[in-house]
Amino acid sequence: MNETSHQSDPLRRARLRWRARRGLLENDLIFERFFYRYEDSLSDNDVAALTLLFELGDNDLLDLLLGRKEPEGDLARREVIRLVDTLRSV
Repeated sequence: MNETSHQSDPLRRARLRWRARRGLLENDLIFERFFYRYEDSLSDNDVAALTLLFELGDNDLLDLLLGRKEPEGDLARREVIRLVDTLRSV
């Protein structure tokens, strides 16, 4: 059975936006701008990378987004690094 892609399923897109809501306003603002610019063009690989980022605590995520830290361990994947670079640019 093929799983529906992120782009073709409005419910999956809504869930992704919901998961992007964070406890720190700074993170929320970054993700709000990111989704405004890129939501319609997100690939399933982008969604997978975002899902990994959403597993981080708010402060660790903010450190990544502000460039205080670089992705390491499980996050040191090409698609995550590319996504973090995009998030930093918004």
